[in-house]
Amino acid sequence: MLLQLPKEPVSIQEIPIHKNVKLFIKREDQIHPLISGNKYWKLFYNVNHYLEKNPDKPYIITFGGAFSNHIAAVSAVGNLAGIPTLGIIRGEELQHKWRDNPTLLFAKRNGMNLKFVTREEYRHKEKLTEFLYQEFPEALVVPEGGTNEEAVEGVKMMLNEQTKDFDYLCTAVGTGGTIAGISKFSEDNQKVIGFNVVNDTSLENKIFELTLRQNFNLIDSCFGGYGKINDENIRFINDFKEKYGIPLEPIYTGKMMEKVFELIEADYFPENSRILCFHTGGLQGIEGANLLLEKQNRNLII
Repeated sequence: MLLQLPKEPVSIQEIPIHKNVKLFIKREDQIHPLISGNKYWKLFYNVNHYLEKNPDKPYIITFGGAFSNHIAAVSAVGNLAGIPTLGIIRGEELQHKWRDNPTLLFAKRNGMNLKFVTREEYRHKEKLTEFLYQEFPEALVVPEGGTNEEAVEGVKMMLNEQTKDFDYLCTAVGTGGTIAGISKFSEDNQKVIGFNVVNDTSLENKIFELTLRQNFNLIDSCFGGYGKINDENIRFINDFKEKYGIPLEPIYTGKMMEKVFELIEADYFPENSRILCFHTGGLQGIEGANLLLEKQNRNLII
């Protein structure tokens, strides 16, 4: 087994706030120095079950954008296991610029091969996957963001005895695998809130197909669109780190926590509610975000 269960429970920190609810954050970002947060659990069964089959020519292939946490995590897994990896990257314009991109440079240094495709080609990932299996029949092809049924099973590991006493379980939502796992394995009395950072009207149905439970709801947390970072997002992330000593990244966890604070201020949660937010990692993306912000002469994430 390549990916192991942690020897110590992942820590849960209280975020002191002056309201009549209790707020906590579970530090999944600390589970592994290179395979961060929910990506660790999404890959846990995908990779371990694949390696249990003892493929003659193991190969891991996946998909992602220029600053993808998933691409970074898969490349790290491949490097640790000595398995070749291939990342199908959205945006052919990056083919000659990847050295300027900290995420892609990290992946390349981990030994990942990068194949750049047009956005039109990337939209048809099912067809790309068919071609990949024809060329690499023994490969493990992991979907974009790592979301599939094995990923949902892995996310179960984010829930344990520590998490049972909370009324609300909160997570950022991209491809839907993390919230599906939390929804599927949460306690009957718990409510699950997904903070949606992408504008995808089909996402709710996709999540339901993976969880088959209706104990979750999605709250729009795009703040202008996926990958968009406004000045208020930056201010919130920097203030949060200064006050609580916890770093957030601007695409997922930063937007989730900012929206959670808005909901608390608006008295969304009943009095004496216990709220648990999952820190799903992705801190590697801060460096790339700062490069873009610097070009725009804007404040940086500290």
